[in-house]
Amino acid sequence: MACAATYPERPLRFLIPFPPGGGADALARIVSAVAGESLGQQIVIDNRTGAGGNIAAEAAAKAAADGHTLLQSNISHAISASLYRQLNYDLARDFVHVTQLASIPFALALHPSLGVSNVRELVALVKAKPAQYVYASSGNGGPSHLAMEMFKTANGVDIRHVPYKGAAAIATDLVANQVQMSFFTTAGLLPLISGGRVKPLAIASARRSPLMPDLPTFAEQGMPGFEATTWFGVSLPRGSPAEAVKRLHAVFTQALKVPELRERLIAQGFDIVGSTPQEFDAFVRTEIQRWSKVVKESRATVD
Repeated sequence: MACAATYPERPLRFLIPFPPGGGADALARIVSAVAGESLGQQIVIDNRTGAGGNIAAEAAAKAAADGHTLLQSNISHAISASLYRQLNYDLARDFVHVTQLASIPFALALHPSLGVSNVRELVALVKAKPAQYVYASSGNGGPSHLAMEMFKTANGVDIRHVPYKGAAAIATDLVANQVQMSFFTTAGLLPLISGGRVKPLAIASARRSPLMPDLPTFAEQGMPGFEATTWFGVSLPRGSPAEAVKRLHAVFTQALKVPELRERLIAQGFDIVGSTPQEFDAFVRTEIQRWSKVVKESRATVD
């Protein structure tokens, strides 16, 4: 009951596994500013980059379980559970998952010279010329890499992989036809579509994106259940007080309902979620299992 009367006692620390200035950082700052006002305490953003998000996750797992240290959990943590042979944390065991804030679907984009207009035609093209086409990803074991490996396995095709350090370099080489295809987030893809520099083929989500309402899903093109979305949530060290979980869930989900905040996030490509702790915990466990299967089938390894 002491926690109920005093929580939060001081400013909170929100560990973000991404550098300042990117979409994930912006999401954290926008939502935390509103949530902090409701809590009556500032939520301080602490960017801890490196090791595919594992540095931030390990720091959060080892923090005091008093509700004052938060982790922006994300898809990379779910992938790391099987990608890394040894981690100093367990995403399912060492955290209580408060809420999934938002997600951004991936979309497959091609160089227009391929001359295909749907998934079926792409599969036929690459089957006819195995290992002759190249796809780019943002790094071995990253979401865009594993999304394409999942596509390859589902369709029995051979497409060569070239890992890059980031989406900007991929975009440059895709436009120049140095690589022929890649998965991008919808927000990252929008600027490339203008002028026909790249061709969007399908979106890897359950429904179409409001940013690209004319772009069909993979399911609509004969690949039911093919989904790859990068997602972001709020998690606490396991053992954090139930009152802290309850309060944080309330203030973060309330923040996601603020019209001005929603407009800003949707404009940046986010699909707003706001799940319950039970829903988010189940989602995290499902993601760990799903990406473990892809890692195993693709034999993906870290750099």
